[in-house]
Amino acid sequence: MPDTALLQIENAERVFGGGRTLFGKPLPAVHAVQGISLNVRKGETLGVVGESGCGKSTLARLIVGLDKPTGGTITFDGVDLVAEAKRDPQKLAQRVQYVFQDPVASLNPRKTIRTILEAPLRHLLGLGREAREARLKDLMEAVNLAPEFLDRYPHEFSGGQAQRIGIARALAADPELIVLDEPVSALDVSVQAQVLNILDDLKEKFGLTYVFISHDLSVIESVSDRVAVLYFGRLAELGAAERIFAAPRHPYTHLLLKSAPVPGKRSLIPEDANTELPDPYDPPPGCAFFARCPRGTQECRAAQPPLDPAPDNREHRAACYHPVIENEDA
Repeated sequence: MPDTALLQIENAERVFGGGRTLFGKPLPAVHAVQGISLNVRKGETLGVVGESGCGKSTLARLIVGLDKPTGGTITFDGVDLVAEAKRDPQKLAQRVQYVFQDPVASLNPRKTIRTILEAPLRHLLGLGREAREARLKDLMEAVNLAPEFLDRYPHEFSGGQAQRIGIARALAADPELIVLDEPVSALDVSVQAQVLNILDDLKEKFGLTYVFISHDLSVIESVSDRVAVLYFGRLAELGAAERIFAAPRHPYTHLLLKSAPVPGKRSLIPEDANTELPDPYDPPPGCAFFARCPRGTQECRAAQPPLDPAPDNREHRAACYHPVIENEDA
């Protein structure tokens, strides 16, 4: 895998609300994404994991241009995404595509699959009729669907089939990067495996780069080259997938791994880990995980910890003043 960064995110922030009323009274603001910095290398799959409300989907929307950051920069192949979205949104859509979480709701119920898939072929690639027909056949074959399905409507498909159509729609634009936002969370386990296998084949066949967002640790472990762990809108840990799952350094990552259900085993979650999340309208000055952390000190409460590298691996970073040592019980 090349080390070239296809996507670079520097101190990205997204605040919802805020400002003042006509009478000067401040309005509440939610910090959905706070100071996230990371890169996505060409040809890799970056897994993004965290609890509901940690900012995963907001980050995904920032990457594909569906939302604008209120701070920081996001560049794709050296080009600022916000500026590119204003200047030529079609060019951005051709290079970066999105696969939505709800496969059926993401498809227009009044249009046939042919019409849905032809839209990017017409408007982004400018293909003629014969070229579109050939491309449609290739797309359906790529996601293991029969060509006769093209003249059906979204409600006639199962969830797994609808998600494959959503993937085909993303592929239609011939993108370089695809953001997958919980693409298998609404599917049965057996269907999840089918969709994940298709995504793996497509990545190899078309030379794609993925940002794969999920709350399912087993899925993230199976598909990711590197993993970014988010907590309360911030990056808690970042590193190679095998390192994150074998020797996590942040106590929150340990908590996530212990929270994964295992048949026949009792829960390993400590009682103090069930503390409520911090107030999003009033984020704490220090580490947001402090109230749930068994390793927390007053230093953690006072200031936000930096994303420091591990002593033996600079690629493995954790935002923690007291990171967990390998083989140590968190």
